[in-house]
Amino acid sequence: MFYNQEMETLPRESMEKLQLSRLKKTVQTVYNKTPYYHKKFAALNLTPNDIQSLEDIQKLPFTQKKDLRDNYPFQLFALPISVIDRIHASSGTSGKPTVVGYTRNDLEVWAEIVARAIVACGGNKQRILQNAFGYGLFTGGLGLHYGSEKLGMATVPVSGGNTERQVLLIEDFKPSVIVGTPSYILNIADKMEQLGKDPRKTSLQYGIFGAEPWSEKMRKELEERLGIKAMDIYGLSEVMGPGISCECLQAQSGLHVADDHFYVEVIHPDTLDPVPEGEEGELVFTSLTKEAFPIIRYRTGDIASITKEPCICGRTTTRMSRVKGRIDDMLIVRGVNVYPTEIESALLEMKELEPHYQLYVVNQGSLDKVLLKVEINETMYRQLDGDLEHAKIKALSNQVFQQLKSKCLVSIDVSIEHPGTIPRSMGKAIRVVRDSGIKI
Repeated sequence: MFYNQEMETLPRESMEKLQLSRLKKTVQTVYNKTPYYHKKFAALNLTPNDIQSLEDIQKLPFTQKKDLRDNYPFQLFALPISVIDRIHASSGTSGKPTVVGYTRNDLEVWAEIVARAIVACGGNKQRILQNAFGYGLFTGGLGLHYGSEKLGMATVPVSGGNTERQVLLIEDFKPSVIVGTPSYILNIADKMEQLGKDPRKTSLQYGIFGAEPWSEKMRKELEERLGIKAMDIYGLSEVMGPGISCECLQAQSGLHVADDHFYVEVIHPDTLDPVPEGEEGELVFTSLTKEAFPIIRYRTGDIASITKEPCICGRTTTRMSRVKGRIDDMLIVRGVNVYPTEIESALLEMKELEPHYQLYVVNQGSLDKVLLKVEINETMYRQLDGDLEHAKIKALSNQVFQQLKSKCLVSIDVSIEHPGTIPRSMGKAIRVVRDSGIKI
């Protein structure tokens, strides 16, 4: 099924012609209307006339999160506030928020690409969608909401949190699609089980999950626990929001990028050179149609690869792999690079553990010393009468240690925790905790 079959199946040559036309227009816009980019171009002795092919995009400067913060709040907008219809912003937990704006047309485009994503994942106007993404300045909730309404689906704007209410609405409203962060949807499954309900015996058929890196093992966990098909959706506010790319129901193998609205590159994060198709590197996006906040070569910090091979679903758009992790979340443990998603995959192979964990990191020079806190399975916990000093717990800790050493090639201290003690999040799960003062 397609929402916009013409664009989603456009031959590669035609798509690249469209991308080049839109890229030229975007470059002209930022050169004329955004002083930040005009100065950047001038420093490189560049003008819009220097962009004559898609390969010429490599001549353009990169944009980073710091640039958005340095130009806080509205200096990167290409249009005056009088024509801006909505403003979103990041939480600003590590500095000033990153602020983005949308015109009415930007919001229409955003709604359409999210509608495309929902259709690719099995949604249609005969179904009900329960939206468990948080509403507000975070783009997830409103992004999925307006895409669902654009498609014509009955949309339940429950937002994140109040997990018992989520369960009640699933039972009473009988949605077939649920969207949210994968970690929070697991919380909903946990709550159902605590209430004596079977998460597999609901109306839910499809899940669209994103806003945090998650592994294939996590997908399997979600699908088995909830009896659904779980698809990955990708987005970030600096580029647009959710819907930049999304998996399809048929393949669940790579996220289809909305190529007519975004140009994606993959670069080596150290050299900044492009890497070959299929090779992992840092995702870089350039917007092609945004009016209020066009952005040039935005370095996302997300690690993935891309392929331009057509998909079995019939779509011809670029596909990106699921995000392996963020550059700033990568741990260097005794000289070995490892991402939280790799640790997550190893943990989910062990049925004695719950899929709730945190990594506490203490930096020691160029290396990280890490403590893994992970919850014990409720069944095993009851068998041991809640005694975490039991010899079986020590044996389990050693088993986890060996599992990580074997699967991830790292030696990490392990602490088995009581069920329900790892902090739950209504939004993005906090997997890596740095500078917490904890002694390892």
